[in-house]
Formats: sequence, structure tokens, C-alpha cells
Amino acid sequence: MRLFSTLFILCVVPGCHMTTSTCDELLSSEDAQFCKGQLKVIYPHLVVDKCMIVPQMFREKISKDWGPPQIQLPGADEEKKYTLLMVDPDAPSRQKPSRAYWRHWLLVDAKGEALQRGDAGAVELSAYARPTPPRGTGLHRYQFLVFEQPEGQSLSLSPQENSSRVFFIGSDQAKMMSSADPLQPFPVTGIRRHLLRRLV
Repeated sequence: MRLFSTLFILCVVPGCHMTTSTCDELLSSEDAQFCKGQLKVIYPHLVVDKCMIVPQMFREKISKDWGPPQIQLPGADEEKKYTLLMVDPDAPSRQKPSRAYWRHWLLVDAKGEALQRGDAGAVELSAYARPTPPRGTGLHRYQFLVFEQPEGQSLSLSPQENSSRVFFIGSDQAKMMSSADPLQPFPVTGIRRHLLRRLV
């Protein structure tokens, strides 16, 4: 299975103004390596096509004004379908991620040809929830992952996944997303079970 991913880092509290050098330091090498493929997340005045810290002038717009972004994947296979997952691994804070990988958005059955144009044309299993880090919790990473979907299978959420947007995992698992298994932090239920079949 091919995985495409990108992330942006966001803080919306007024006291979170930073200099460029401070922002560069906050984008760790682990964060920078997270981005793979040609995935583009397109908001009205901001294109996220690499791992980045969102400029201050766009932070409130993402959190309060803008709706779901366009998702473009120029390298998508026209014949395949894809699953998109947007999560916050730092919920409620990076220091205490007890609700790590909070699900902000989940789309399935996105057609490859539509993704090439930036039109996901997908089934929404979890409606888009704007990134709104709680006041005083600092910077949060928002990760977008796009997976090739298993052929001929209908993906759905398990009852546990559907009851909450929080993935029920331990704090040790929440601290890292293994490159060998990008779904390692997620519980083996519903969506993860289907996607893992394609990773192995």
C-alpha cells in the first residue's frame, strides 16, 4: 500500500507569536520526515504541500473561518480509491496527549482521478472539524494521511470508532508514528484493520 502524508503545525492563542527562527526550530526532523508523496492540502489562501508551521496571519482563518480544504494528489492512480484521515496527535496538548490522534476528518472512496484534480469526491465518515487547539496548550500538529484503499471493500467505522473521535490508545503509542507502520498508534478496529491488510 502507498501512503501519502503531510502535516501543518498550528497554534491559535494570541500569545503564540514566534520569530521565523523559533518556528524553524519547532519543526523537528521527525515532523519533516513525516511528509511523503505529492499530497497538497489547499485552503483559500494557503497551500500546504510540505510539512510546515502555519504563518500567524492564517491561523485564525483555519480555526474559525475556512471550511474543509481541497485535497490534491497529482500522483493518484486513476483506477484506485483512497482514504483520507486528518488527525491531531497532540490532543489535548503536546505535553499530555491523552486524546492523541483525535480524528478531525475521515473520507473514504475518494476516486484517484478526482484527487488528481483536487476534488476528493468522497464519502465523509467523519465531518470536517476545524483545528482549534485549546487555549494555553501551545502548538499542535495536524496530520493528513491518504492511503490507497483496499479494492472491492467498503470501509466503515467500528461502533467504538463511531462513538468518539478519540482513538483509544496508550500515551507511549501516542508519542510516535512509526515509519514502518504508519498506523501503529491506531487501534486495530474498523478503518485500521482494513488499511493494515494492505500495508502487510
